Amino acid sequence: MSAPFSSSNPLPFLDLRASTSPLREELIEAVAGVIDSGRFLHGPATAAFEKELAESCGARYAVAVSNGLDALRLTLRAWVQMGLMKWGDEVLVAANTYIASVLAITDAGLTPVLIEPDEQSFNIDPGRIEGAITPRTRAIMEVHLYGLPCRHSEIREIARRHNLLIIEDNAQAIGATEQGVRTGAMGDAAAFSFYPTKNIGALGDAGAVTTDSEELAETVKALANYGSDRRYHNIYQGFNCRMDELQAAMLRVKLRHLDEETAARNEAAAAYTAHIENPLVKLPEVPQGRTHVWHQYVVRVEERERFRKFLADRGVPTDIHYAVPPHLQPCYAGAFPGPYPLTERLANEVVSLPIANLSPSLAKDISLIINQFS
Repeated sequence: MSAPFSSSNPLPFLDLRASTSPLREELIEAVAGVIDSGRFLHGPATAAFEKELAESCGARYAVAVSNGLDALRLTLRAWVQMGLMKWGDEVLVAANTYIASVLAITDAGLTPVLIEPDEQSFNIDPGRIEGAITPRTRAIMEVHLYGLPCRHSEIREIARRHNLLIIEDNAQAIGATEQGVRTGAMGDAAAFSFYPTKNIGALGDAGAVTTDSEELAETVKALANYGSDRRYHNIYQGFNCRMDELQAAMLRVKLRHLDEETAARNEAAAAYTAHIENPLVKLPEVPQGRTHVWHQYVVRVEERERFRKFLADRGVPTDIHYAVPPHLQPCYAGAFPGPYPLTERLANEVVSLPIANLSPSLAKDISLIINQFS
C-alpha cells in the first residue's frame, strides 16, 4: 500500500490545529472562564497553573512568566540579585544548544563557557565539564535537548564537588525523567518554554521557572513584575515578564493531557526506531535510566541536503534543529575561542523528522521511504 502523502500532497511537519482541535471545547471553556472573571493578570488561573506545574514535575514552587528565554534570564538575574553570582561569572553550557540558552547568560552579565556535547545524546558531555571549571565558574546549565534529559546524576556530583548551581533549560523536555526524577526538579532551578510548538504549548507565548527555593521563586516573581514585591514598592530594577491569565488557563488544559502527548510521541518514535533500517541514517539513542519525550526525533545524515530533498520529493517534510550553533552566530562573532568540531559536525548532519501528531503507521510509512535512500 502506498503512503497517504506525496510531493503534491505533503505531510505537514507540524500542524498546530491538529494539536489543539481535540482540546477545543476544553480550551474554549477555559478562555470563557477568564473572560467572565474579569481577571486578566495575577489571577486564579495563573496561581492554579503554577501549583499544578510544580506538582507535575515534583518541585516545590513554580513561577509563571512570559516565555522560555525570560524564564532563563530571570533565574540567572535572580541568582545575581541574591548574591550567588556576580557579573562576569561563568556558566557552563552545551555548545550545540539553541541560542536562547546563551542569550540568557550574556543578558545577565555572565560569561557563557561552551562545552562540546556527548555525541550519542546531543546533550552536554559530563566528561568535558570538570576540565572547563575555573575559579569564576558558578553554574552549569543542563539543556535537555530534543526531549532527552542530560546525564544529571553525573553532573550533580560534579556540581557538588565544586559548589556550583545547576539550572535546567527544560524548554524541550517537560515530562522526561532520569532515574525516576522528572526534568524541572533535577537542578536548583529549571526554565520552561510553552511556545506553541512545544510538547505542551500556549496559544501564544509563555514560560515558567520551577525550583525548591522559596527565595529564588520570590525573587523571580518580583523581577518579572517590575522588580516589585508589592504594589508601588520596587525592590529590584525589574522587568515586565508576566504570564497572562488566558495563557495560564489554556496551559492548565494542556498540562492535564501531558502524559497522553508524551505517550503518542513515544509510540511514533518507537515506530521510527523499529522500521528505519538504513546505514546512511544514524538514529537517536535513549540510554538506560532515562525517558525521552521526543520534542524532536533527530537523525544524522552526512549527505543531509540530498536526504532532505529525497524526502521532500516524496511528500515528507523535515527541519533542522539547529543549523547554526551559537558560536557561529553574527551576534557572538569572536566571543568564543573554540574550536567546537563536534558541535559543527552535528549542525551539518542533524535532521528532524515529523513527530507531533504522527501515528505509528505514518511513522512506519516514512521509515520505509527513508530505507530507499541510497
